[in-house]
Amino acid sequence: MAQHISRKELKKDEVRETLVHGADLVFGHQQLTLYIVILAVVVALGVFGWRTYAERQTVKASAGYSDAMRIFQARIRTPLDPQVPGEITYVDEKNKYTDAAQKFGDVAKNYPRTHPGQLAKYFEALSDERLGKNDEAKKLLQDVADGGNDDFAAMARFELAQLYDRTGQANQAVKLYQQLIAKPGVLVPKAVVMLTLAQHYTANNPAEAGKLYTQIKSEYPDTPMAEQADQGLALLPGKI
Repeated sequence: MAQHISRKELKKDEVRETLVHGADLVFGHQQLTLYIVILAVVVALGVFGWRTYAERQTVKASAGYSDAMRIFQARIRTPLDPQVPGEITYVDEKNKYTDAAQKFGDVAKNYPRTHPGQLAKYFEALSDERLGKNDEAKKLLQDVADGGNDDFAAMARFELAQLYDRTGQANQAVKLYQQLIAKPGVLVPKAVVMLTLAQHYTANNPAEAGKLYTQIKSEYPDTPMAEQADQGLALLPGKI
Protein backbone atom coordinates (compact mmCIF):
# COMPACT_ATOMS: atom_id res chain seq x y z
CA MET A 1 0.00 0.00 0.00
CA ALA A 2 1.35 3.41 -0.92
CA GLN A 3 2.35 5.64 1.93
CA HIS A 4 0.30 8.76 2.35
CA ILE A 5 2.01 12.03 3.39
CA SER A 6 -0.04 14.17 5.68
CA ARG A 7 -0.59 17.87 4.93
CA LYS A 8 1.36 18.69 8.08
CA GLU A 9 4.38 16.68 6.94
CA LEU A 10 4.16 18.17 3.42
CA LYS A 11 4.13 21.65 4.93
CA LYS A 12 7.18 20.86 6.99
CA ASP A 13 9.03 19.68 3.86
CA GLU A 14 8.09 22.87 2.01
CA VAL A 15 9.33 25.01 4.89
CA ARG A 16 12.52 22.99 5.08
CA GLU A 17 13.16 23.38 1.33
CA THR A 18 12.46 27.10 1.55
CA LEU A 19 14.92 27.48 4.39
CA VAL A 20 17.56 25.46 2.59
CA HIS A 21 17.06 27.47 -0.61
CA GLY A 22 17.20 30.71 1.38
CA ALA A 23 20.35 29.59 3.12
CA ASP A 24 21.92 28.78 -0.25
CA LEU A 25 21.02 32.24 -1.53
CA VAL A 26 22.42 33.95 1.56
CA PHE A 27 25.57 31.88 1.37
CA GLY A 28 25.84 32.64 -2.34
CA HIS A 29 25.47 36.38 -1.68
CA GLN A 30 28.05 36.15 1.07
CA GLN A 31 30.46 34.45 -1.31
CA LEU A 32 29.79 37.08 -3.99
CA THR A 33 30.30 39.88 -1.46
CA LEU A 34 33.49 38.25 -0.27
CA TYR A 35 34.78 37.93 -3.83
CA ILE A 36 33.97 41.61 -4.51
CA VAL A 37 35.76 42.68 -1.34
CA ILE A 38 38.78 40.54 -2.21
CA LEU A 39 38.83 41.95 -5.75
CA ALA A 40 38.60 45.51 -4.43
CA VAL A 41 41.49 44.85 -2.04
CA VAL A 42 43.59 43.32 -4.82
CA VAL A 43 42.89 46.28 -7.13
CA ALA A 44 43.68 48.75 -4.34
CA LEU A 45 46.92 46.96 -3.55
CA GLY A 46 47.78 46.89 -7.25
CA VAL A 47 47.14 50.62 -7.66
CA PHE A 48 49.10 51.39 -4.50
CA GLY A 49 51.92 49.12 -5.61
CA TRP A 50 52.03 50.70 -9.07
CA ARG A 51 52.01 54.21 -7.62
CA THR A 52 54.79 53.31 -5.24
CA TYR A 53 56.79 51.74 -8.05
CA ALA A 54 56.16 54.71 -10.37
CA GLU A 55 57.17 57.17 -7.66
CA ARG A 56 60.38 55.26 -6.98
CA GLN A 57 61.15 55.13 -10.68
CA THR A 58 60.59 58.87 -10.97
CA VAL A 59 62.88 59.56 -8.01
CA LYS A 60 65.62 57.43 -9.58
CA ALA A 61 65.09 59.04 -12.96
CA SER A 62 65.25 62.54 -11.42
CA ALA A 63 68.55 61.72 -9.73
CA GLY A 64 70.02 60.38 -12.96
CA TYR A 65 68.73 63.36 -14.92
CA SER A 66 70.27 65.80 -12.42
CA ASP A 67 73.64 64.04 -12.66
CA ALA A 68 73.52 64.20 -16.46
CA MET A 69 72.50 67.87 -16.43
CA ARG A 70 75.48 68.74 -14.23
CA ILE A 71 77.70 67.33 -16.95
CA PHE A 72 75.75 69.07 -19.74
CA GLN A 73 76.16 72.41 -17.96
CA ALA A 74 79.74 71.79 -16.82
CA ARG A 75 82.28 74.54 -17.27
CA ILE A 76 84.94 74.21 -19.96
CA ARG A 77 88.27 75.29 -18.51
CA THR A 78 91.84 75.51 -19.67
CA PRO A 79 94.31 73.03 -18.17
CA LEU A 80 95.74 75.87 -16.06
CA ASP A 81 92.39 77.02 -14.64
CA PRO A 82 91.83 76.15 -10.98
CA GLN A 83 89.11 73.61 -10.27
CA VAL A 84 86.74 74.04 -7.34
CA PRO A 85 86.55 70.87 -5.19
CA GLY A 86 83.48 68.88 -6.14
CA GLU A 87 82.93 70.87 -9.34
CA ILE A 88 82.52 68.97 -12.60
CA THR A 89 84.61 70.59 -15.34
CA TYR A 90 86.03 69.60 -18.70
CA VAL A 91 88.94 70.78 -20.79
CA ASP A 92 87.41 69.35 -23.97
CA GLU A 93 83.86 70.13 -25.11
CA LYS A 94 83.59 66.91 -27.13
CA ASN A 95 84.26 64.79 -24.05
CA LYS A 96 81.73 66.78 -22.07
CA TYR A 97 78.88 66.24 -24.51
CA THR A 98 79.85 62.62 -25.09
CA ASP A 99 79.55 61.96 -21.37
CA ALA A 100 76.30 63.96 -21.18
CA ALA A 101 74.75 62.07 -24.08
CA GLN A 102 75.62 58.75 -22.46
CA LYS A 103 74.20 59.77 -19.09
CA PHE A 104 71.00 61.19 -20.57
CA GLY A 105 70.68 58.11 -22.77
CA ASP A 106 70.89 55.79 -19.76
CA VAL A 107 68.12 57.70 -17.97
CA ALA A 108 65.92 57.75 -21.09
CA LYS A 109 66.42 54.02 -21.63
CA ASN A 110 65.89 52.91 -18.03
CA TYR A 111 63.00 55.23 -17.14
CA PRO A 112 61.13 55.90 -20.40
CA ARG A 113 57.69 56.32 -18.77
CA THR A 114 58.79 59.05 -16.37
CA HIS A 115 58.92 62.77 -17.14
CA PRO A 116 62.65 62.97 -16.29
CA GLY A 117 63.25 60.03 -18.62
CA GLN A 118 61.39 61.71 -21.48
CA LEU A 119 63.18 65.00 -20.89
CA ALA A 120 66.49 63.15 -20.75
CA LYS A 121 65.95 61.93 -24.32
CA TYR A 122 65.47 65.55 -25.41
CA PHE A 123 68.79 66.58 -23.84
CA GLU A 124 70.47 63.49 -25.25
CA ALA A 125 69.46 64.86 -28.64
CA LEU A 126 70.88 68.30 -27.79
CA SER A 127 74.14 66.66 -26.74
CA ASP A 128 74.30 64.75 -30.01
CA GLU A 129 73.70 68.00 -31.91
CA ARG A 130 76.70 69.56 -30.24
CA LEU A 131 78.74 66.54 -31.25
CA GLY A 132 77.65 66.92 -34.86
CA LYS A 133 75.56 63.73 -34.75
CA ASN A 134 72.61 65.32 -36.51
CA ASP A 135 70.95 62.14 -37.74
CA GLU A 136 70.97 60.64 -34.25
CA ALA A 137 69.65 63.90 -32.82
CA LYS A 138 66.81 64.05 -35.35
CA LYS A 139 65.71 60.51 -34.49
CA LEU A 140 65.70 61.23 -30.75
CA LEU A 141 63.81 64.50 -31.20
CA GLN A 142 61.22 62.76 -33.38
CA ASP A 143 60.77 60.12 -30.65
CA VAL A 144 60.07 62.86 -28.09
CA ALA A 145 57.80 64.68 -30.54
CA ASP A 146 55.77 61.48 -30.95
CA GLY A 147 55.62 60.91 -27.17
CA GLY A 148 52.72 61.43 -24.83
CA ASN A 149 53.74 64.69 -23.14
CA ASP A 150 52.44 67.63 -25.20
CA ASP A 151 54.84 70.20 -23.74
CA PHE A 152 57.93 68.04 -24.31
CA ALA A 153 56.65 67.20 -27.79
CA ALA A 154 56.38 70.90 -28.66
CA MET A 155 59.93 71.50 -27.42
CA ALA A 156 61.20 68.61 -29.53
CA ARG A 157 59.39 69.82 -32.67
CA PHE A 158 60.77 73.32 -32.23
CA GLU A 159 64.33 72.04 -31.82
CA LEU A 160 63.86 69.63 -34.70
CA ALA A 161 62.63 72.47 -36.94
CA GLN A 162 65.72 74.50 -36.12
CA LEU A 163 67.93 71.48 -36.77
CA TYR A 164 66.25 70.99 -40.15
CA ASP A 165 66.94 74.66 -40.85
CA ARG A 166 70.62 74.26 -40.03
CA THR A 167 70.98 71.15 -42.18
CA GLY A 168 69.33 72.57 -45.31
CA GLN A 169 65.93 70.91 -44.94
CA ALA A 170 63.92 74.11 -45.22
CA ASN A 171 60.60 72.57 -46.23
CA GLN A 172 60.53 70.25 -43.22
CA ALA A 173 61.49 73.15 -40.96
CA VAL A 174 58.70 75.40 -42.24
CA LYS A 175 56.15 72.60 -41.88
CA LEU A 176 57.03 72.13 -38.20
CA TYR A 177 57.08 75.87 -37.51
CA GLN A 178 53.59 76.20 -38.99
CA GLN A 179 52.33 73.26 -36.92
CA LEU A 180 53.64 74.91 -33.77
CA ILE A 181 52.08 78.24 -34.66
CA ALA A 182 48.73 76.49 -35.14
CA LYS A 183 49.14 74.53 -31.90
CA PRO A 184 51.74 76.17 -29.63
CA GLY A 185 52.80 74.73 -26.30
CA VAL A 186 53.27 76.24 -22.87
CA LEU A 187 57.05 75.89 -23.18
CA VAL A 188 57.09 77.02 -26.83
CA PRO A 189 54.95 80.18 -27.15
CA LYS A 190 53.42 81.12 -30.49
CA ALA A 191 55.27 84.45 -30.64
CA VAL A 192 58.65 82.73 -30.32
CA VAL A 193 57.85 80.35 -33.18
CA MET A 194 56.56 83.19 -35.36
CA LEU A 195 59.73 85.17 -34.75
CA THR A 196 61.91 82.17 -35.58
CA LEU A 197 59.97 81.49 -38.79
CA ALA A 198 60.26 85.16 -39.76
CA GLN A 199 64.02 84.93 -39.29
CA HIS A 200 64.00 81.81 -41.44
CA TYR A 201 62.27 83.75 -44.25
CA THR A 202 64.41 86.91 -43.92
CA ALA A 203 67.04 86.02 -46.52
CA ASN A 204 65.00 84.18 -49.15
CA ASN A 205 61.44 85.46 -48.68
CA PRO A 206 61.57 88.94 -47.12
CA ALA A 207 57.95 89.67 -48.00
CA GLU A 208 56.74 86.71 -45.92
CA ALA A 209 59.16 87.64 -43.16
CA GLY A 210 57.73 91.18 -43.15
CA LYS A 211 54.20 89.82 -42.78
CA LEU A 212 55.19 87.74 -39.78
CA TYR A 213 57.07 90.59 -38.11
CA THR A 214 54.08 92.88 -38.61
CA GLN A 215 51.73 90.24 -37.21
CA ILE A 216 53.92 89.85 -34.14
CA LYS A 217 53.82 93.60 -33.53
CA SER A 218 50.05 93.57 -33.90
CA GLU A 219 49.35 90.56 -31.67
CA TYR A 220 52.02 91.22 -29.04
CA PRO A 221 52.41 95.02 -28.72
CA ASP A 222 54.67 96.48 -26.05
CA THR A 223 56.53 93.19 -25.53
CA PRO A 224 60.14 92.10 -26.12
CA MET A 225 58.81 90.05 -29.06
CA ALA A 226 57.45 93.23 -30.67
CA GLU A 227 60.81 94.94 -30.17
CA GLN A 228 62.61 92.05 -31.87
CA ALA A 229 60.07 92.19 -34.69
CA ASP A 230 60.90 95.88 -35.15
CA GLN A 231 64.59 95.01 -35.34
CA GLY A 232 63.83 92.25 -37.84
CA LEU A 233 61.83 94.59 -40.04
CA ALA A 234 64.67 97.11 -40.03
CA LEU A 235 67.11 94.44 -41.22
CA LEU A 236 65.00 93.17 -44.12
CA PRO A 237 66.50 93.61 -47.59
CA GLY A 238 65.49 96.96 -49.07
CA LYS A 239 65.14 98.62 -45.65
CA ILE A 240 67.36 101.57 -44.77
